[in-house]
Amino acid sequence: MTQLPLATLTLRGIQQGFFRMLPLATFVVMFGVAFGVAAAQKGLSGFEILFMSGIVFAGAAQFAALDLWQPEVAVLSLVMVTFAVNSRHLLMSASLYPWLRHLPARQRYLSLVLLSDANWAMSYADHQKGVRDVGILVGGGMALWLTWMVGTVGGVLLGSGFSEPSRYGLDVIMSCFLLAMIISGEPQRHLFLPWAIAAAVAVLGYYTLPANLHVIFGALAGGLAGVLLGGESTVKKEDAV
Repeated sequence: MTQLPLATLTLRGIQQGFFRMLPLATFVVMFGVAFGVAAAQKGLSGFEILFMSGIVFAGAAQFAALDLWQPEVAVLSLVMVTFAVNSRHLLMSASLYPWLRHLPARQRYLSLVLLSDANWAMSYADHQKGVRDVGILVGGGMALWLTWMVGTVGGVLLGSGFSEPSRYGLDVIMSCFLLAMIISGEPQRHLFLPWAIAAAVAVLGYYTLPANLHVIFGALAGGLAGVLLGGESTVKKEDAV
């Protein structure tokens, strides 16, 4: 009897992931518009804005980079902030490793190029249900990237028409989205303390550290607290068993 492969990557799976994610991905258009407008206000050209969105494809990191954007960009600070904001991708990709490791190396790494929060959540849930086709992850990422780029184009076209984006709430769209991600779903009490630590360190750093370093230290403090407390909770559960 021939054993079925533990993971595959098919065009049918990519199509399925694309159309499943598309309804949710349409909301990403507004985030793209907000970024395009904000970047235009910072003085970036249309090409630079589209190139950044197309290559980086990380909304939160791109907004954080805009906060650091000056006539002379501090590259080290920019790299550190981007890494801090996007460090969650290390955990998301690691959680998919038991699934992706059965693919050839090229397919495995290319499947993660368009990894984002939404297509990770969808594909991880499918993997837990026994789905073998990694195309779900890839197709979902394609839908998110496409709508992100459409939104960015809209923001570039509208950017010159907004003298004060804050009047329309475009400067807080990403913050509201990230806050909704944190508080949505079932309460995770074990995460409250890491969030509180991250917030406290970030606020303290905002008033005591050089500009923008509070983002890095807040993220690192919250992440470290999550690792330590998560390890303790795991030990307690094992002891209880």
